[in-house]
Amino acid sequence: MKRAHSLARLNGRILATYSRRTTTALRAALPLRLALPHLEPVLALNVEKEVEKDRLVILRARELAGAATPDWNAVLPQLLQATQEIDRRFLARVGRFPVEIVIRYEEIAPIRARRIKLLYDAAAKILAARDGMQRLRGAMHATYAHEEFAQLLYELFRLYAEETRSLSRSVRLPGPLVPLRELIAQELLNVMIRVARPLASEIAASAFRSLPAGPVALPHSEP
Repeated sequence: MKRAHSLARLNGRILATYSRRTTTALRAALPLRLALPHLEPVLALNVEKEVEKDRLVILRARELAGAATPDWNAVLPQLLQATQEIDRRFLARVGRFPVEIVIRYEEIAPIRARRIKLLYDAAAKILAARDGMQRLRGAMHATYAHEEFAQLLYELFRLYAEETRSLSRSVRLPGPLVPLRELIAQELLNVMIRVARPLASEIAASAFRSLPAGPVALPHSEP
């Protein structure tokens, strides 16, 4: 279980870094720069929500590791229901801001299901790996090649970005920006995808460059 908690903490640091990189890039992009005062508080709370959801998925992968092959058709609905409770807490926190959000589950659910499955499978593989020191890094190295790990991170980032685009389409904007809602949502996705590939490569390079016994040193984020 210790390794599962370590993996969840590492995932949280990775998502926080991705969020900071995204926000920095958004400040340079029009029309997103105009909408950013309305989007930024939501994006900051959203990353906390996603970290909590991912932690839930990783710990569930650990819980089921010793059992027979789990029935994914039973596990997925349980995880989706649990993430909706996290969504409700997120909406309650967002309610403190002058922002209105409606989570479009008909749009988000398929994206979320794919991301949950990808993360669950990756966590299960890493947590099942055997290495002499029982270190998380050694398990990661035993499970993935450098390029495979970079691609995994990119796919997780891409699905995160797609769900965030859907969320951004529900953020209340001032009158002059309302006609640009779809353009803003699409440009947000474009920026997040542009950030995703190099960041995934940087993190993978760091993970596979350092010694197996050391912690994963994430790339520095721009202020």
